Amino acid sequence: MIRALLLAAALTTPAAAQEVARADGALLRGLDKISGRTTDLPVLVGEAVRYGRLQVRLGECRYPAGDPSSDAYAQLTIADVSQNVTLFSGWMIASSPALSALDDARYDVWVISCQS
Repeated sequence: MIRALLLAAALTTPAAAQEVARADGALLRGLDKISGRTTDLPVLVGEAVRYGRLQVRLGECRYPAGDPSSDAYAQLTIADVSQNVTLFSGWMIASSPALSALDDARYDVWVISCQS
């Protein structure tokens, strides 16, 4: 809970961040921990992609306006469709994936970049 509050403050405090731009989509990467296979997951804002038993929905993707390739952060909702339960809902940051991570026994999903 405290990490989420700190992350929210960092994302909304102008002094802590430079100007940001919004992208039309994001490139996410998924890892199947059993097979060891990674899969790139392009997704548009407001849409969802399926990855195994997960449904990954992108709410928003932001990046530093002055340096689009430096970092990205995305608002994601990740649900397990087989159990009809939300596993993750919040912001993920490309440069710090462990700060706010999906907790699933089989899959990892993280942000690579925003895509316009």
